[in-house]
Amino acid sequence: MRSPEKGIAVKDPTAVERANLLNMAKLSIKGLIESALSFGRTLDSDYPPLQQFFVVMEHCLKHGLKVRKSFLSYNKTIWGPLELVEKLYPEAEEIAASVRDLPGLKTPLGRARAWLRLALMQKKMADYLRCLIIQRDLLSEFYEYHALMMEEEGAVIVGLLVGLNVIDANLCVKGEDLDSQVGVIDFSVYLKSDDDIGGKERDVQIAAILDQKNYVEELNRQLNSTVSSLHARVDSLEKSNTKLIEELAIAKNNIIKLQEENHQLRSENTLILMKTQHHLEATKVDVEAELQTYKHSRQGLDEMYSEARRQLREESQLRQDMENELVVQVSMKHEIELAMKLLEKDIHEKQDTLIGLRQQLDEVKVINMEMYQKLQVSEDAMKEKSEIISRLEDKTNQINAAMKQLEQSDKDLLTQTRTIAMSFVKCASNEAQHQYKLVKDISF
Repeated sequence: MRSPEKGIAVKDPTAVERANLLNMAKLSIKGLIESALSFGRTLDSDYPPLQQFFVVMEHCLKHGLKVRKSFLSYNKTIWGPLELVEKLYPEAEEIAASVRDLPGLKTPLGRARAWLRLALMQKKMADYLRCLIIQRDLLSEFYEYHALMMEEEGAVIVGLLVGLNVIDANLCVKGEDLDSQVGVIDFSVYLKSDDDIGGKERDVQIAAILDQKNYVEELNRQLNSTVSSLHARVDSLEKSNTKLIEELAIAKNNIIKLQEENHQLRSENTLILMKTQHHLEATKVDVEAELQTYKHSRQGLDEMYSEARRQLREESQLRQDMENELVVQVSMKHEIELAMKLLEKDIHEKQDTLIGLRQQLDEVKVINMEMYQKLQVSEDAMKEKSEIISRLEDKTNQINAAMKQLEQSDKDLLTQTRTIAMSFVKCASNEAQHQYKLVKDISF
């Protein structure tokens, strides 16, 4: 391990720069911790020791930074290595995303300053920078080989930063102009009188020892947590290994059982196959015999089917003829019903005529009675009208004869109608009985 005093003895300019920056970092961190503890409350952005601390850290991170060629000019920025932290430390992804999303930042230097302030508020600045200085092959893309971050002074500064975890800071990054700030170290804060130089050097040495002690304690704490997590992981692996061994033993036993069952099933399968073959041969013989029987029965069934089909055609033709005859009978029945209706109408008309003739006869009788009464009153009138009476009597006889003839003709007509209806009913009943016998024979 090379000390700063050795770098100064050989008059190496870069070593002198690293030693000066290391001392300034020690003074800045020590003054910030002491003033913050005496201040007794949360620090804000306007606190002077805090502003000086960020300026010193900016100078430390800029030391030995390689010049990168941009589109318009050459520039040096510390945002490149700080942006690399999120790839090495997954928890730093949130802070990097927050810095990129800030609306007022336009330059990489402003984003780097915002990143330092957010890391301080999270109390993880030492963790982030420690992950960065470990990966020196990645840092070599941004720093020269003699840079502070590439040498042991960078590890010392990271150890000093662990002491800042006792500080609570509440910094407003969003509204602050971080792009145009001028980073100048105020040395007047750290200048003291000659009488206090020896005591201050001792205090610096004691502070450095305490810082190293704090760094070692923090490192020890992290190692203890890592060891405890590894122990827990080993215990879980042992438990899982024991469980897997038990499952393996169970699986082996299951495999043995399955092999035995497989052998048993194979033997049973062989027996079943033999029985099935015997049964198949016997079944084959039975099937051949049944096939011959089926062929003979099929021939007889074909003959029966042909005969039944012929009978069906004959019965269908017979049924068609019967249906035609039935249609003829129905039409005849309708004609007879129509004739009966006409006869009934004629009978009703003749009855109406007979009733009219009877009314005329009654009127004639009334007239005869009147004439007879007049005849008794006047014999002369009787003589005169005797001829009229005789004529009327003749006319009455004629009317009575006509009425008798009409009554006789009505009786004869009714007798004929009844005779026709009875003959039609007998014919229809005989025809129905004949059709019923034919249908019954067909069904049989």
